[in-house]
Amino acid sequence: MMKNILLLPVMLLPLFLLGGCSSGANLAQLDARLEEIKARPRGRIEPPPEFKPVASYAYAAHQLRSPFSPPVDQQLIAVPDGRKVEPDMGRPKEYLERFSLDALRMVGTISRPGEPLQALVSDPSGAVTRVRPGSYMGKNFGRVKEVSEAKVSLVEIVPDGRDGWVERASNVSITE
Repeated sequence: MMKNILLLPVMLLPLFLLGGCSSGANLAQLDARLEEIKARPRGRIEPPPEFKPVASYAYAAHQLRSPFSPPVDQQLIAVPDGRKVEPDMGRPKEYLERFSLDALRMVGTISRPGEPLQALVSDPSGAVTRVRPGSYMGKNFGRVKEVSEAKVSLVEIVPDGRDGWVERASNVSITE
């Protein structure tokens, strides 16, 4: 019984709401307004503008020297003696090969009795790594040739711009 009393207003409310929509007094004005809008002359939509094609540009300078690194003296580029210079792509990369030489800093050296001098090289995150002759560093397959108190000398293998590779001598000097 109590459910029927609560159910009655819920059922009557939609009937009252729909009853207000059935009044035909304002529908005549609405129909007249719609006929007036339909009687107006129709407009013309302008066609979309025609775009001129943009000439494409093939970027081919990716094998050239980065504009942010210092110019390389042509005397530093080693000309191969009849041997073909290529980087070893199958070799696993060492940690310092993630960074360009510009981002690496030599912060000191360390030596042990009976072993060659090792350089301490700092990467951009501040981590320090030991480098010895034969280690690799830099993005251009740089192999360390010599470690001294003041610098790390290495030979990089860089593209020559003609689908080949050449060796280039580079240094990472100690920073005070």
